[in-house]
Amino acid sequence: MQNLPRRFSLSRLLLLVASLSALPPFSLFLHAESGPVAPFTQDALVGALTRDLAAHFNLEGELQLELLRAWNPSSGVASRWEVVITEYPTVVANAMLLRCRVLADGVPSGETTLTVRANLWRDAWVARQPLVNGATFDPALLETRRVDVFRDRDALPATVGDQTFIFARGVSAGRVVTWRDISRRPLVRKGDVVEITAAEGNLSVTMKAMALQNGGQGEAVTFRNLESRKDFTAFVIDENRAQVRF
Repeated sequence: MQNLPRRFSLSRLLLLVASLSALPPFSLFLHAESGPVAPFTQDALVGALTRDLAAHFNLEGELQLELLRAWNPSSGVASRWEVVITEYPTVVANAMLLRCRVLADGVPSGETTLTVRANLWRDAWVARQPLVNGATFDPALLETRRVDVFRDRDALPATVGDQTFIFARGVSAGRVVTWRDISRRPLVRKGDVVEITAAEGNLSVTMKAMALQNGGQGEAVTFRNLESRKDFTAFVIDENRAQVRF
């Protein structure tokens, strides 16, 4: 009689284990993996769109989006909401049309077309004092300012600029520096006779040629062979030196 409760408890335990093993694996952990159910808010929508666009276009800086029209969220709730952009704009701009599909726990909840206003904030260079044409690029003469590159598309990012650049024109104090304001410091100048190297495999040839234009580090410049008078292109690699690339 004393062993009866033990045998009874053991049989119930074996029955429970058999019942659990018959369930699909995800059923055992469904409750633990599912988060709290909640409606899909506009803030969550905008956040998902922002992350998707920043990754899709490989944007540098802080992207901010604003819906230009009110969005009517789904009345349902789910533990996991997703937004899939089904049609991207050709280029990212300050105003975009996005076609999206909303998924609730992996199940389509609706499709919508959204018009958004975008800002892409990035640090750019601003002249601390007047800068003259031909001056060497010097960050000490500049300061940074946060600008919207969708509005100031030509603004020079604060991650660009070293002493291989010069100012190609004057810049007044307080103005945002643009790509058009700078150029590579010429290592080769028009009319200079420079050394040209050409190499392919173990074969290397060196000759002299005249530059037909200015060129900075890494830039392609047209040269003229002093003997044949034929023109060709080579890339500037150093002061008065260029290389033909095959």
